[in-house]
Amino acid sequence: MLIIPCPYCGPRDEIEFACGGEAHIARPLAKNTITDAEFADYLFIRDNPKGVFLERWCHSAGCRRWFNVARDTVTHEIIEVYQMGSTPKKAISKTSYSSSWRRNTMAEKAAKPYKRSKSGRVK
Repeated sequence: MLIIPCPYCGPRDEIEFACGGEAHIARPLAKNTITDAEFADYLFIRDNPKGVFLERWCHSAGCRRWFNVARDTVTHEIIEVYQMGSTPKKAISKTSYSSSWRRNTMAEKAAKPYKRSKSGRVK
């Protein structure tokens, strides 16, 4: 059994938590230009790597808050715990984040809001 360090409650048994799957999957905005195949990739394709993996966890039997965990899937070592909405801080976790194939998908690009110029036009 894993001992997961909840950033809000401290270390607890794995049974108190629910795994929410892969972290850092950006949802495309409502107004986007991605194809059905690209949207299907966003919706259904998930990583299952051997090594460092970034996951979402919820402390369902405790504070009920969500957070991210960088975990080695071979040794089950928890490398880092960090808040939702932020990116990992440790080098090995950053490498896992930046090398993910998701960073280059159309769904990831479609999740970013349009930038406006000073005149108000969409770039």
